[in-house]
Amino acid sequence: MKLPNIILFDDPEIRGNLLPFTFSRPVAEIRIGILTIREKWQSATGEAASVLTEAYLSKKFPLKTAAVNLLINASVLPDDDLLKEISSLKEGDCLLKDDALIATVGKGADAKNMFSKGRKKKYSKGLLQVTHLWDIFRLNEKAIIADFSLLTKKRKSQPLDKSNHLSGNNIFIEKGAKVSCSILNSETGPIYIGKDAEVMEGSLIRGPFALCEYSTLKMGAKIYGATTIGPHCKVGGEINNSVLFGYSNKAHDGFLGNSVIGEWCNIGADSNNSNLKNNYTSVKLWHYPTASFVDTGLQFAGLFMGDHSKCGINTMFNTGTVVGFSANIFGSGFPRNFIPSFSWGGAHGFSTYSLEKAKETGERMMERRNLKMDAVEKEIWKNIFELTEQYRKKMGLE
Repeated sequence: MKLPNIILFDDPEIRGNLLPFTFSRPVAEIRIGILTIREKWQSATGEAASVLTEAYLSKKFPLKTAAVNLLINASVLPDDDLLKEISSLKEGDCLLKDDALIATVGKGADAKNMFSKGRKKKYSKGLLQVTHLWDIFRLNEKAIIADFSLLTKKRKSQPLDKSNHLSGNNIFIEKGAKVSCSILNSETGPIYIGKDAEVMEGSLIRGPFALCEYSTLKMGAKIYGATTIGPHCKVGGEINNSVLFGYSNKAHDGFLGNSVIGEWCNIGADSNNSNLKNNYTSVKLWHYPTASFVDTGLQFAGLFMGDHSKCGINTMFNTGTVVGFSANIFGSGFPRNFIPSFSWGGAHGFSTYSLEKAKETGERMMERRNLKMDAVEKEIWKNIFELTEQYRKKMGLE
């Protein structure tokens, strides 16, 4: 299909709901299923897509405009019905779902202005939409299934080594991937192994599961669906219904469940998170826009860790813990269930992790993957440090 220039815009309310992950990325760069939301739209339409986001992120994620633009709410995932409806939009049309803007076509890139002046059309069918932190793992099964179908259509999988034991045949292996002496059960959902990824010996995998390019599942790992391991990750231990965005490590034993881990995170050996309260009540999570805890309505919710945060060995996270950007957590006992960005400490207390020291740690981790933190990235760190000072003050950090 030929569409106008595609722009994925951040809905301000939803962007706030998705902090801390949106401190360092537009909504469109959130990974759910196998792909990021932007990659989903590009694959589904065959067209490039840019993003409309916060000014301090715009150098890293530049906006591309044309004479006429198609603006799409970046929290919405594409499907055939929605694509058909969007492709029928004419200049000046606004597509709404429950009075919220889903897509609009017009000149410029001011979604709010286009919405106020445009012709309103109601979308009556269902949507897959990421509006809260917990949606990332809650909707991950549907997202993996949709991405698996999109990525594997009319393609043939690489053969699997005969040392593996398979249950079901809903498995796709990309070129260069290695899978040895493991058990893969795709009867419960598809299993996708990305380019040059590796599943080491003794791994146990239940779909739906995605191991993205250049990532490693270490020996004896136990993976329950619906789980996504983003690109360039190293993962071991036990994982259930969780999403790791990319470039993060949970390389050793320990449990991670109903959780979302950003990029460039490291979870120390034998660290665990609780995903169920002892009294079985619904989990409350820190909500940045209101600076308070909100009820998720879910019995299961674990750890939400922003980019560049780390924890030492044997760290224990309570049910529904939210960790900000570039926090460093260590020591015995359970730390608080909201840890602000640039925090240093643990259950014994926290102090401010200075911007320069935090950046040094981030740079060293990136260098291990032969990547450098450039001036644009450093400026983003500075902005996040300033934006998050209010939360450190609220928690009494010095």
